[in-house]
Amino acid sequence: MRGLSLDARFALLSALLAVCASAVGIGVLRTLDAPLLAVLAAGGVSLIGALVIARRQVEPLERLLRALQGAVASFRDGDFSLSIASARRDVIGELSRQHGELARTLREQRQHLVQRELLLDTVVQNTPVALVLVDDGGHVAYANLAARQLFNENRSLAGTRFDDIVDAGPPAMREALAGGGDALFSVGFPDGEETFHLSQRGFRLQGRGHRLYLFRRMTRELSRQEVATWKKVIRVMSHELNNSLAPISSMAHSGSELARRGQTERLPEVFATIGTRARHLHQFIEGYAQFARLPAPRLETVAWTELIGALAQQVPFRLAGEAPEDSVRVDPVQVEQVLINLLKNAHEAGSPADAVELEVRRVAAQWRIEIRDRGTGMSDTVLANALLPFYSTKRSGTGLGLALAREIVEAHGGRIQLANRDGGGLCITLSLPAQ
Repeated sequence: MRGLSLDARFALLSALLAVCASAVGIGVLRTLDAPLLAVLAAGGVSLIGALVIARRQVEPLERLLRALQGAVASFRDGDFSLSIASARRDVIGELSRQHGELARTLREQRQHLVQRELLLDTVVQNTPVALVLVDDGGHVAYANLAARQLFNENRSLAGTRFDDIVDAGPPAMREALAGGGDALFSVGFPDGEETFHLSQRGFRLQGRGHRLYLFRRMTRELSRQEVATWKKVIRVMSHELNNSLAPISSMAHSGSELARRGQTERLPEVFATIGTRARHLHQFIEGYAQFARLPAPRLETVAWTELIGALAQQVPFRLAGEAPEDSVRVDPVQVEQVLINLLKNAHEAGSPADAVELEVRRVAAQWRIEIRDRGTGMSDTVLANALLPFYSTKRSGTGLGLALAREIVEAHGGRIQLANRDGGGLCITLSLPAQ
């Protein structure tokens, strides 16, 4: 029976029912002592009638099963337009109506899903953020238009090995990707330098591991934020100037009136007030002028052991690895100040003292200095604005933030990168020319 088709099974069932009905009719006639010929004739008529009746009873079920077989094949191919029509009021008709409801529900869900996929694809394809999805085999499973324009001259990236894209990219991008977390890095292009914010996350999709990379251009946003920052600085300086110059002007007028009237005994008090306000204004302006008066670096040949030893006397840290025996040409005062500020920031971020690390190593033609901690790290907002002039998250800070470190490092021909670490904390990487 397992090897028979559905039609053969129905035919065999009909014949079996007919034979049974015929056997019953023959048995009844034999009990009545009917002639043999009459018994055979009655048996033949009973067999034919039973076959016709059995076939007519089984035929609707056979048609329904055939229709269901075709509908299931259509559903498997993604076609939910097929429905089964039936005017019967029995269980077969109810099954046909339920099948129609199922097809309509699946069709509506499919249309809704397709519309959502189209909307999502439109949004993802037109976003300015370069999006690359990589499967567990290291191949690009999905990339939007921005990623194609950034990495492959507007050609498709599907199926390309992501390692090949990374190897063909600039060293700054490779270093940021190697960190495994969010990072901020800069890349030089023929029309100027571009700053990117990298975000990478791992997840499972359809039972397979995937990793999502997001590259967001920050140059225009940083320029806009920088202009807004300078406007804010100008407003703050204007406010502070008015607060200091107005009392000075008033006290000068009062001193003039006292001198004209000959009341010189109060003039020392007037001059003391003027001097206090002038000193306050000078200290305020000096804090901001320090950023603009940053001198050009005076390069000297300094041994790394000497530079690291001087740092160890001023701020605690743990040296990762061995100090290089080579020397580096830098302005020792400026570079030492940058490293001291960064190490102090690592301690102030809440990192345990023994988790603040300094590592210096040579990579090709560059010295790479990494300062790592296990503090609170940086949020996306802080990470994107950390290198802006006068940006600071400290309430008692001067407002110069990491921008001064960026100015000093770039004046030495290097660059600075920020990246959050897996497990918490921040990693600041300084790259300086080795020659």
